[in-house]
Amino acid sequence: MLKGIDPLLSPELLKVLCEMGHGDEIVLVDANFTGCTLAQGKPLIRLPGVDLVRACAAVLSVLPLDDKVAQPVAYMKVCDSPAGYASALQRRVLDLLDSTRSATPAQCEATERFAFYERVKRAHAIVQTGEMQPYANFLFKKGVISEPLMA
Repeated sequence: MLKGIDPLLSPELLKVLCEMGHGDEIVLVDANFTGCTLAQGKPLIRLPGVDLVRACAAVLSVLPLDDKVAQPVAYMKVCDSPAGYASALQRRVLDLLDSTRSATPAQCEATERFAFYERVKRAHAIVQTGEMQPYANFLFKKGVISEPLMA
């Protein structure tokens, strides 16, 4: 255990988050996601019994999001839903992002299912939660922690 570190962040997950560079992406997905198929050799970390919102809160407690891109957050669009729709669970994650000042709603992009899968293929790692709600899949682009540039 470490002081100030969410206990949900296992040594394996902390290692993966630490190894990620600026612009790398990590995906947090539900229990039904095709994690093994899409991992393609990248780390696949399982958090069975953990819901998506809890997992996102833990990861976002240490992961800075990229503030140099318009939308550092993507989530899987619910099939056949109207533009602007988000499920109740997706709204909970979006609210978490907003309340922690990680990202505003405008910085979060609903992404069509198969386009989301393509982004997952390029991601650094996948974290598969125990979340049973469908479409509970979010992608986060890592930013940097830095000091102001010196003149």
